[in-house]
Amino acid sequence: MAIPQRIRDHLDSHNVPYETLHHSQAFTGQEVAHSLHVSGKKCVKAVAVRGDSKPVLAVIPASHRLDFQELRASLEVSRLEMLPESELVGLFPDCDLGAVPPFGNLYGIDVWVDRAVADAEEILFCAGTHEDCLRMRYSDFAKLTLPRLGRFSELGAAKAA
Repeated sequence: MAIPQRIRDHLDSHNVPYETLHHSQAFTGQEVAHSLHVSGKKCVKAVAVRGDSKPVLAVIPASHRLDFQELRASLEVSRLEMLPESELVGLFPDCDLGAVPPFGNLYGIDVWVDRAVADAEEILFCAGTHEDCLRMRYSDFAKLTLPRLGRFSELGAAKAA
């Protein structure tokens, strides 16, 4: 599968500079970082969750794990859970399963970014396939997605919901 046209069109229509990087097939953010020989801190991943009944994308460094308790507090919801694969297919129909890009706004989903990502000058992320990534300045990404910010990731194991 190629990078979804809606992503390319969105970036191009806003004159945002970005670099497309093709890599060997990878299924996790850490695998992508290893394949491209970059630090997992520069590579980010989008984690699709549901806060109460609303889908949300949490963007965190690939080297981190989502802290469910902190994200639940940031979202001010009582229940937080991972979105099942069956829902991901419907929400991101032009993307490979498990290759969700952080542009939730293009899919009608709110985007929350961990401050560890927001502190980066540039980010590298999955572009809807297991073989393609995009590299761009974080400031450009933020202008396009208008994310909410919080602290909800950690280097250790993920905390239970």
